[in-house]
Amino acid sequence: MTRQTHMDRRALFASGAAAALLAASGVSAQPAPQRGGRLRLALSGATRGDSFDLRHAADSGLFMQVATAGLVFDALTEVAADGTLRGELATGWRSNADGSRWEFDLRSDAVFHNGSDFTAQDVVASFGAHLSTLLFDVTGLEATGPHGLVMTLAQGDPDLPFRLSAPELVILPLGPDAEFAEGVGTGLYRLHKFDAGRHLVAHRVGAHYKDGRAGWFDSVELVSLTADAVRAEALRDHLVDAADLTHVDGLGDLDGLRVLPEEHFMTSAVDDCIALPGQIGRRWPLDNLRAAERWWMA
Repeated sequence: MTRQTHMDRRALFASGAAAALLAASGVSAQPAPQRGGRLRLALSGATRGDSFDLRHAADSGLFMQVATAGLVFDALTEVAADGTLRGELATGWRSNADGSRWEFDLRSDAVFHNGSDFTAQDVVASFGAHLSTLLFDVTGLEATGPHGLVMTLAQGDPDLPFRLSAPELVILPLGPDAEFAEGVGTGLYRLHKFDAGRHLVAHRVGAHYKDGRAGWFDSVELVSLTADAVRAEALRDHLVDAADLTHVDGLGDLDGLRVLPEEHFMTSAVDDCIALPGQIGRRWPLDNLRAAERWWMA
C-alpha cells in the first residue's frame, strides 16, 4: 500500500490495515447490548416508485437508504460511528502508487438471504449497474477468484474505499439467469414485507458474520410519514421509536426523547426506550443510516 507523505483522513480511509483492525472492534457502550425487541422508524423520502433495483439506487430517498445499508444489505466498506472506515464485505484492500488500481480481499463467510454464497462475481455484477453513474471512473472490474477483486480507475483516487461505503453501492446476488434477486442481501436483517413508499418489515437472520458486534433487534419496521409534523407526533406519542427530524417543533418538552446528534445540528430524534452506543455517526441521519444494526432496546 502506497502512503501519502503525511497521514491525513484520506490516508486512513485508504489503509487496508486500518480497516482490518477496525473490523475486529465494535463501538464500546454501557450497558452491554441485548438481543430482542422491534425497532420502529418513521422516515421521510419514500415514494411509490421505490424498489431494490440497483439501476435506480442513486435516486433513493432516506427511506430506501435506511432499508439498504446496515439493514438488508452490506457494502464492501462502512463508515464507523467515529468517522473512520472499516471493512464490511471487504476484509482489506491495497492500491498501486497512484491509486488507479485497487485489489480487494472479500469475506468468505458471508451468505445471501436466499442461501447462496457471496463471491466476487456478485460485486462485479452489482457495481456494473453503476458504471455510468456513481462509478463512472471505473474502467475495469475483475474477479480474481471467489474472494478477490481488482478495480481499475481512469485516474488515481485514494478515496475509493470510502466511496464504496455509499448506501447505493450495496451488493446483491447475481442469479443464474443474470438477473438480480431484488430485496436479497447479506445484511443482518432479511426482508419480510415491502410495500413501496409505505412500509417495510425485516427480521433478524439466524446467524451472521457480525454476530456479537451488531444487529440486536429481532425485527425492524420502517414506516413512511411524509410530513415532519406527523413524524414528530408519532414519536411523541410513542407510536415509533425514532424519526428523522431537523427541528424540535412538535416534540413537546422532549421528556423521554433525545435529539441526534445534537440539538443545534439535529437530524433525528429517538425515544429513551432505545439504547445508543457511546458514539453516534454524524455523516448521515440515524447514526450513519445504521441505527438498525448499532442500537438496541434499553
